[in-house]
Amino acid sequence: DVWEKRIGLRTLTVCRDPDAWGEQFALCVNGVKVFAMGANYIPEDHLLGRTSAARTRRLLADCRDAHFNCVRVWGGGCYPEDWFYDACDEFGLLVWQDCMFACGMYELTPEFEENVRAELADNIRRLRHHASLALWCGNNEMEMFTQSRAWVDREAQVRDYLFLFERVIPEVVRALDPDRFYWPASPSSGGAFDEPNAPDRGDVHYWEVWHGDQPFSAYRQFYFRFVSEFGFQSFPCLSTVKTFTEPQDRNIFSYVMERHQRNGRANGKILSYLQQTYRYPGGFDELLYASQMLQADAIRYGVEHFRRNRGRCMGAVYWQLNDCWPVASWSSIDYTGRWKALHYAAKRFFAPVLLSCEEEGWLTEPTPMNWQHFAPRKSIRLNLSNETRCPQTVTVRWAVRRNTGAALRESEQTVTVPPLSALWLDRVELPDLDEQREYISYEAEQAGAVISQGTVLLSLPKYFHYRDPHLRCTVDGDRLTVTADAYARGVEIRNADETLRLSDNYFDMNAGSRTVRILAGDATALRCRSVYDIGRQPPADP
Repeated sequence: DVWEKRIGLRTLTVCRDPDAWGEQFALCVNGVKVFAMGANYIPEDHLLGRTSAARTRRLLADCRDAHFNCVRVWGGGCYPEDWFYDACDEFGLLVWQDCMFACGMYELTPEFEENVRAELADNIRRLRHHASLALWCGNNEMEMFTQSRAWVDREAQVRDYLFLFERVIPEVVRALDPDRFYWPASPSSGGAFDEPNAPDRGDVHYWEVWHGDQPFSAYRQFYFRFVSEFGFQSFPCLSTVKTFTEPQDRNIFSYVMERHQRNGRANGKILSYLQQTYRYPGGFDELLYASQMLQADAIRYGVEHFRRNRGRCMGAVYWQLNDCWPVASWSSIDYTGRWKALHYAAKRFFAPVLLSCEEEGWLTEPTPMNWQHFAPRKSIRLNLSNETRCPQTVTVRWAVRRNTGAALRESEQTVTVPPLSALWLDRVELPDLDEQREYISYEAEQAGAVISQGTVLLSLPKYFHYRDPHLRCTVDGDRLTVTADAYARGVEIRNADETLRLSDNYFDMNAGSRTVRILAGDATALRCRSVYDIGRQPPADP
């Protein structure tokens, strides 16, 4: 027999040293603590035979292209094929590997224990040579819900849980993969039902934004050590929706649309968050776009906060990367492989060097706006996050601008941020800013190129007085230039069948021009829109 495998030589573990905030939880590669940036991977198709090496490779290449360095294989699916791990090895994606137990209780008979040992041994032997394999995790969410007794029918199940995940499985891991880190559950603080979702140690699943109906600003109330799940739903684009609907079905409360939604009340929840943030859309297609902008806003808000607190927090792995069928969901890439707004946003907020803005304004104000004394503090504080192993010197610029894009106040400074760290700049108070007609733009420039940029509003987006940017596109070879006459938020560029892949999309821009590269798709019959267009047009048939 011939046995041939591709291997890599490295040390890889999880650092759990105590510190000023509790206990660290950081992936550590060759002695370097890495801030994990990525998403949760689920089976790529509900019919597993339809997956292929080429399809998986495309999906993981999309992760690499969005600056991921980590994927979590969720325990509610299946162990992926070898080609999944081969691609992760090649693309530099660390794999958090759940064992295939999730969201339920098990009664541990001798026969079942034997089956578990055999299944785990088979997969450990198959996968242990992969350089990308970071850790084995016992299960998804079972410790948390066993502790709360939410899923417990009999107390014997609690005993069986401890025996299975804190004795049987770690025994098999120690015997067959002794150098690999084992973690009993996700989330967990280390096992034994010791505050499984504690904010000061271990990993956390945070769902108060979305399931708990909390505003995006709620992320900033917490300083988790490693966030292995947090998410927000959106609808796929119209071209994907057309693959499973007839024209009469294209209403989010139709039978077909609600059957393609596996989270109870979620379509209504999207509308609830929509009314907090944007104007009411003028039609079905506009609603799909608005939902994707909401999703991108929500996850960006969380990730930027976590990265600004690098060292205290060492992981932001959102739920979820992909879909197993065409559906409304938490994914950033839909079932057809089309990038949602969130995946383009991930490419920006997972960039190795990130300039982000922590604002204070209407969204962060705890006092309801209709109260007589509603007077939110207005300020910004910029932060540079550097996930490279070298110091990075950049020129940071920010400006207060009118809705036309004209600059009213500008500032510039050169900043050096140390390797593997985050650096705060001074807070800027803006008490006189007209939050409904003025916004803040910011950018980081290095070697003559803008490497990170964005804008922030201090009012809610639905209350901002946008000017019509009159967006238009021109194409020159593989370069696409979009021009705006005024500030444009969430600029979407698409072709007729929404197969256009660009180097950036769903971005904010000041008045002027911005050029992106065409990576795939036919760059003809282009259409542009922005948040300005939400609620401006009468409903149209999809």
